[in-house]
Amino acid sequence: MSQEFDYDLVIIGAGVGGHGAALHAVSCGLKTAIIEASEMGGTCVNRGCIPSKALLAASGRVRELRNTHHLQALGIQVGDVAFDRQAIANHANNLVSKIRGDLTNSLKRLGVDIIQGWGKVAGQQKVTVTTDSGEKTFTAKDIILSTGSVPFVPPGIEIDGKTVFTSDDALKLDWIPDWVAIIGSGYIGLEFSDVYTALGSEITMIEALDQLMPTFDPDIAKLATRVLITPRDIETHVGVLAMKVTPGTPVVIELADAKTKEVVDVLEVDACLVATGRIPATKNLGLDAVGVETDRRGFITVDETMAVLSSGEPVPHLWAIGDAIGQLMLAHAASAQGVAAVENICGRHRTVDYRSIPAAAFTHPEISYVGLTEPAAKELGEKEGFEVASVKSYFKGNSKAIAEGEAEGIAKVIYRRDTGEVLGVHILGIHASDLIHEASNAIALRQSINTLVTLVHAHPTLSEVLDDAYKRAVGSH
Repeated sequence: MSQEFDYDLVIIGAGVGGHGAALHAVSCGLKTAIIEASEMGGTCVNRGCIPSKALLAASGRVRELRNTHHLQALGIQVGDVAFDRQAIANHANNLVSKIRGDLTNSLKRLGVDIIQGWGKVAGQQKVTVTTDSGEKTFTAKDIILSTGSVPFVPPGIEIDGKTVFTSDDALKLDWIPDWVAIIGSGYIGLEFSDVYTALGSEITMIEALDQLMPTFDPDIAKLATRVLITPRDIETHVGVLAMKVTPGTPVVIELADAKTKEVVDVLEVDACLVATGRIPATKNLGLDAVGVETDRRGFITVDETMAVLSSGEPVPHLWAIGDAIGQLMLAHAASAQGVAAVENICGRHRTVDYRSIPAAAFTHPEISYVGLTEPAAKELGEKEGFEVASVKSYFKGNSKAIAEGEAEGIAKVIYRRDTGEVLGVHILGIHASDLIHEASNAIALRQSINTLVTLVHAHPTLSEVLDDAYKRAVGSH
């Protein structure tokens, strides 16, 4: 610890990314402080991954227990299934409190100073924190910005937090509307459609692009439509914009053709969830004090070491991670970036391999993926001169899935035809979020299907879905 600075490292933002960076910094012997303006744990713990999993777990059980046909196939009969909305909401709140407490305690235990207040850069190696009792200035050898993101609300949409709301408010589960419009069919829209339909709501899903689930691999999007949307109380509109949304009873939504912007329909619904993605929370961070400008979407630009760039050059001792840099807006990606930033601060070169970072949607059944979609892989193949192949294997051929009565699903493996290197894996099916890690490890090591096919999987397990896919891939050469 050099005597000229208050800290070796100050981190602005105590979400999962900042937390991961702080833990790693302590293990590297850095005297560390973390500044947080609202709740410890950021979006993921308070308004994202954690409470949504609690709602999905509870509503998923309700769906399962009400699926008498499925239960009868297993020889089970259940009477009327009732649920208590407030108790489900409390389950989510209690989980948030527990995880937030654990996260805060882990920092305190390791001697990280937690500073409550609004942190901003005040100049080279300097931050100010504004609290109720005034302003304090701290010096730090290095500063990491991990300020996260907030829900994006498109122009023309008015939010009242009660009838028209973002995921932040939906997670409170204050009420269960009879008819909910969901704007956006990304993973947030999909997960909430899962929760709401399980608890008895009807859904209208509105997607501005020409296809549902535009960010997913096309084969997965197609099957997800068949499994997660068609059999449920969900109607869909694609290629239309929610031009104007007015809160109230009812909520009035003007739908316009996405290309011509002409109004094509007016919907009246009980509630509207705006799930149109997230934007970086990078305003009022004092970036101008060090000559840094965000890009046109508000993201902080960094190089591969997580160093903040100004006019293409790294700003000394200033780093940024997580949703604020927009590379991959996932909690675990932010954590990996935090570790990489700390390693680079300590003079050990480290980058993040984005291709091997998995993602999941916790619908019933789940969707998970890692690496490239087939169109993206083909684009890369054209650029670099290799051919792409893909294979699918099916849960309906998997003994464990059949035993569970959950045989709906596929695993798709995308690979290079010449070397067999795995480029992407996409799974829709029971426990997909747990199965994906074998594939993400394979991609991290740039393994080939020729190696993977020799690995032994326990029988009967769901993991054999991937084993089967590797065998099909090798057999198809």
